[in-house]
Amino acid sequence: MSQFAQMARTIREIPQKSRLGTLTRIDEGRLIARGLDKDVGVGDLCVIEDGTRAEVTSVTHTEIMLIPFGSVSDLSPGALIWKQAAGTMRPHAGWLGRVVNAFGDPQDGRALASQHSAPPVMSQRNVLDRRGLGERLDTGEPAIDTMLPIVRGQRIGLFAGSGVGKTSLLNSLAQGIQADVIVFAMIGERGHELASFLRDVMGAETRERSICVAATADCSALERRRAAQTAIDIAEHFKDQGQHVLLLMDSLTRWAEAHRQIEAAQSGRTVGTGFPANTAQDLARMMERLGPGADGQGDITAVLSILVAGSDMDEPLADMVRGMLDGHIILDREIAERGRYPAIDVLRSVSRSLPRAATTAENIVINRVRETLTTAARIAPLRDAGLSSEGADPHSDKILRTASRIDVLWAARDIPDAAQAFTKLSALVDTVFEGD
Repeated sequence: MSQFAQMARTIREIPQKSRLGTLTRIDEGRLIARGLDKDVGVGDLCVIEDGTRAEVTSVTHTEIMLIPFGSVSDLSPGALIWKQAAGTMRPHAGWLGRVVNAFGDPQDGRALASQHSAPPVMSQRNVLDRRGLGERLDTGEPAIDTMLPIVRGQRIGLFAGSGVGKTSLLNSLAQGIQADVIVFAMIGERGHELASFLRDVMGAETRERSICVAATADCSALERRRAAQTAIDIAEHFKDQGQHVLLLMDSLTRWAEAHRQIEAAQSGRTVGTGFPANTAQDLARMMERLGPGADGQGDITAVLSILVAGSDMDEPLADMVRGMLDGHIILDREIAERGRYPAIDVLRSVSRSLPRAATTAENIVINRVRETLTTAARIAPLRDAGLSSEGADPHSDKILRTASRIDVLWAARDIPDAAQAFTKLSALVDTVFEGD
């Protein structure tokens, strides 16, 4: 199709008429309008005549309430408002290598090439039509490839405090996992960190097959919350084309904080450290859009980061999300402080793809490694307290040496796949279990 034909088709799809409403009340963070109550529903986007976008949050028989995405300082009662045309965001292969905002607008100073594609559609899903989890994916991270395997279509939570290396691990997974398309959802990041990540951390090859949806910390709560939805819309578009999509979200915590802020603005109540009652339901809706597709579709493999203050895995959001995912990887600050990256706490992390994702022999190795590390974790404090000394128990000495070597293996950068990682790991633990 020629560029002119594409443009003509796009123009034909623009609605020929649109009902106009008017703003009647403007509060800080909230708008009231009349005249559109028969044309919009909760969640629809509207456009005000100065170009400001707003999302409908409630509808009555006479008026609608909206939350604006930008400042309301230049708005005044009587301003015209209309519903934004549905399907205005149309992701396609031309988006690869680009950065967009929560509305699909380019953020890198260049226009997106015009290309006709169907708008993302959130349809009803029959869970019985979906395939099961797929084959194991090599990540290039020995600890994950062996003890915490990620399989195609799996949804993994990456739990970490600030500054423990979660963004670096996400980038490593993007480089290591073979996927047709990578969608980064960068929610609530500081602007200079986002720019540094895209410019200095992400490799050129990874960038070429990636789409980054960015909503930085200075964006409105509404835009930060919508960025997650946009990223999933884009991922679903490529999944429906039969492609394998890797979705990396940093972070789900910032989405939840934005959601809490929006709910507080609507209710007029201040919400402290907890989360609104509908948070779990909205999270579940997002999680169910990820994972394996039906026959003829691709899969969405997702790694979602969750910030945990003080490494508290029982804080409300962490506890809520953990039950919705297919496993969790915990990054530990003490491990990071002793210089081992990625700082994965293998004993506290879980992949629900096991034991199916590993062979019988590999599962034996995994169990032996866990037993070795658990025993070493009991012996080490006794050594530190002077209650046990080297040489007193040769078997204990062997366990501690093996645990130390396993620790070095987790940080190795020269192990390309799970098979080689298992070979090295098996050789280490065999010395502990000789004669068993």
